[in-house]
Order: sequence, then C-alpha cells, then structure tokens
Amino acid sequence: MSSFAHIRRFTPLRVLAVATTAMLLLATFFAQGASAHGSTTDPASRNYGCWVRWGNDFQNPAMATEDPMCWQAWQADTNAMWNWNGLYREGVGGNHQAAVPDGQLCSAGRTQNGRYNALDTIGPWQTAQKSTTFPVKVFDQASHGADYIRVYVTRQGFDPLTQPLGWGDLDLIGQIGDTPASQWTPVATGGVTTTVNASAPGRTGRHIVYTIWQASHMDQSYYWCSDVTFS
Repeated sequence: MSSFAHIRRFTPLRVLAVATTAMLLLATFFAQGASAHGSTTDPASRNYGCWVRWGNDFQNPAMATEDPMCWQAWQADTNAMWNWNGLYREGVGGNHQAAVPDGQLCSAGRTQNGRYNALDTIGPWQTAQKSTTFPVKVFDQASHGADYIRVYVTRQGFDPLTQPLGWGDLDLIGQIGDTPASQWTPVATGGVTTTVNASAPGRTGRHIVYTIWQASHMDQSYYWCSDVTFS
C-alpha cells in the first residue's frame, strides 16, 4: 500500500516534467522554425528522417538499438532535428567545395555553430529503398524557390559505413535550374514542393544521395545527406 501511494505521489511530477520538456522543445522549434526553410523529404535527409521517426518519442531508449545513428544525433543536439529545415549556409557564392570541407558535407561545413555536426557521423544510418531511377522530393517551407537544385550520389565502391563523405566521392545525377516557387506544387499545410528526377546507373547497395538547393530569395545554400539502398 505504501509503495502504491509513493507512485501516485510522484507520478504527476514526472508527467509535469516530461510535459514541460516537450513544451520547451516545441517552443524552440516554432521560434527558430518560423523563418526556416526546407529539406529533402524523399529520400529523407538524415535529420528530417530522425524527426519523422522519433519526434514524438525522442526520449525512448529503444532508439539506441533500433536507430543508433538517430540516437547519437538526438543526444548530440536535439535542435538538429527540431530545426530539420534550417541546414544551410549564407554567402557561399556558389563555391560549395570551398565553403564545405570534405568530411563535413552532411553538416554543411559544421554550420549553425555546430548544431548539425552529428549528421557527419559515419555509421549505419537508416536507408530508403530506391531503384536507380528515382525522384528526389524537396520541400520549400518558406516558398523561396530555387536558382538551382543539384542532386549527387556516391560513386560505386564508396562505403558509407566506413568512409567520410568527400566531394570527390560524388557524381551529379540530376538537376533543375531557375525555378520560382510559383512553379512548385503547393502543400495544403503550407509551403511548396518540387521533384528532381535522378538517375544513378550502375549503383547497387548502400549509398548517400547529396542534394544542394540554392534558394532564390538570397545567397542561401542548403546541403542534405539522404541514405539509400539501391536494389
């Protein structure tokens, strides 16, 4: 009886603590996400995928074994997932390789004071199954439009499980040019979306799809790693 009373006495406090934490994280997300922008949603970028799979259950210890790369990313910086739409650099001037060093492509050169650094971690990120001809879907939350979107994939023989991603590991497999947001497809909940058709002949097994979106409203460049398995 005393044990049961003990549980009843402290359970509301635990519930309040969890609820408070969730509210603070959501407030951070909306405060910082109000001016945010977008991501690849299919195949999902690393942090967008972690947010989709675990955003409602990010404190679940089962993530450590079920989705270990997302687990380490959540532990490193939860804001990398809440701000899945803010992985960009400004003032690059189109010189992406100078702005983003090898080994730091997935974090956009450790942008935003290192918020996204865990996305560069080498390991078994969850993959999307794709054929070698596939669409890449980009979501533009703020309707910026694009000067261009370029899609790359790792060369055959590159091993994402053991090797850091460098520019020399990538081949261009799809792109679109100047496309105002008015030509993208509206989304009912806000923003617009567009698709870049990609073709990666000769690829099999695990690969990284790397997407660069040059937004039109200013010199703002977005960089996303998406993990795929080609059948």
